[in-house]
Amino acid sequence: MMKLTFLLIATGIGVSCIAQTDTTATTDSTNKATLTLGASYSNNANYYGQRAQENMPYIAANATYRLRSGIYFSGMGFKLLNDSGSAISATSLGAGISFPLSKRLTADLSYSHTFYPAHSPFLQAANADNVSGSLTLENWLSTTASVDYAFGKTQDVFVTLGTSKFINLGSLSPKDFVSLTPAIEVTGGTQHFYETYVTEKRLRDSLLGLLIPPILGGPGNNGTTTHTTVSTSFDLLSYNLKLPLAYNRAHYLLELAYQLSVLSEKAPKGTGHTNSFFTCSFYYQF
Repeated sequence: MMKLTFLLIATGIGVSCIAQTDTTATTDSTNKATLTLGASYSNNANYYGQRAQENMPYIAANATYRLRSGIYFSGMGFKLLNDSGSAISATSLGAGISFPLSKRLTADLSYSHTFYPAHSPFLQAANADNVSGSLTLENWLSTTASVDYAFGKTQDVFVTLGTSKFINLGSLSPKDFVSLTPAIEVTGGTQHFYETYVTEKRLRDSLLGLLIPPILGGPGNNGTTTHTTVSTSFDLLSYNLKLPLAYNRAHYLLELAYQLSVLSEKAPKGTGHTNSFFTCSFYYQF
């Protein structure tokens, strides 16, 4: 029962950020190979605490196959609920390896590629490839430092430092328990991807015959044309509070998670200063 919980919650698995690291890693090489299947619903697509200007609720399915050596392979499929043009809005394939550096320190290296359709509304669609590395120190708190290099049409680097605490809230029966794993993260990075997103959104809106607001480069009230300019330097982007509540059994887990993200002054403000994400997920491990 405890095994699946620590693989999925304490290591921070999520499908909210497409092409980011799948970290359902175990560092115990004596364990057998495992297959984990998952399904999720979220009220909005999340990219390091940022979101697109339009609401993007979605459902997703993912699978991760992990060998005893720590090598793993993953796949994800996403369907935007407001996307009636295609059955699948994006798919992702990845591979990685997790290995212990000491009794309490674990490293994870991974690569993933996401397949986006033309004129995809995802905020991060410009960077289809992602290389990630992270270090996790397990103590009274679990502390993780990660670096992501996202590239494709543009190139961006993101650094995240976070800490979390696993809390066992008790059992409803002899074969289950309820857990809460609050986490705080700070993310910094570059924002080349956002300029491409703005350009693609203008094109999508023009294809749909929509009026383009001034922030996206359309005519303003004074008859002039404005353009969004995004800093290409490395800046602080977001502060994130995560509250995942999970019901755990021997082979499956049901999780309700809330994330509050406060954007820095350097982050794009097309959606305001704060973002809220709600996710419901189910995982089953064979």
